[in-house]
Amino acid sequence: MLTSEDNRRLTQVGPGTPLGQFFRRYWIPAAMSEEIAGPGGAPVRVGLLGEKLVAFRDPDGTVGLVKEHCPHRGASLAYGRNEVGGLRCLYHGWKMNGAGRVVETPAEPAGSRMTAVLRHPAYPVREAGGILWTYMGPADKMPPFPAFPWLDLPAENLLVVKMFQDCNYLQGLEGDLDPAHPNYLHRDF
Repeated sequence: MLTSEDNRRLTQVGPGTPLGQFFRRYWIPAAMSEEIAGPGGAPVRVGLLGEKLVAFRDPDGTVGLVKEHCPHRGASLAYGRNEVGGLRCLYHGWKMNGAGRVVETPAEPAGSRMTAVLRHPAYPVREAGGILWTYMGPADKMPPFPAFPWLDLPAENLLVVKMFQDCNYLQGLEGDLDPAHPNYLHRDF
C-alpha cells in the first residue's frame, strides 16, 4: 500500500511536481485540431498538467497555446478577441501572440516599454495527426518532435478522440490496462 506522500508523488502533475517535470519533457497532446479549425475563431480553454491554458488559431492560421489569464489584470483570454498576430484581452486591450510576446498595450502611456520587456507564458505547438501537440518543459531540453507513422495519414484514416476522465492520470491509465473491470463496469459494451 502506498503512503499518501508516495501517492501524491506518483499522481500530481502540476508545475514543480516530479511527474509534472517528467511529462513536461515530452511532446504531449494538448487539443484536437478541429477544436480551433477555423482561422480567427474563438479561443478554446485547455487544462493540461495542472495549468489553465487557451489554444487559438489566429486569422493568418498560426496556432498558439498560452496561459489563460492576461498578465495585466488576470482576465480570461478565452474571451479574448482573436486578431491577426494574437489574442486581444477584452479588459484593457492588451494583445499577446502565440509565442508569448505582449505586442500591444493600448492603455499604457506613450513611450511605455512594457511590450519590450513583458512576456506571457506560452508553449510551442505543432499540429499533426489532427492533434495540437505541445512541449511544456525547458527550451534547452526540447526533444525532437515524435515521428509516429500515423501522424502523416490522411484525415479520413484517423480517428482522434478526446475523453474527459475525472481522475488523476494514473487512475485513468490503470483503468485502461485493467483486463478485469470491463466485464463488470462496462457490460453493455
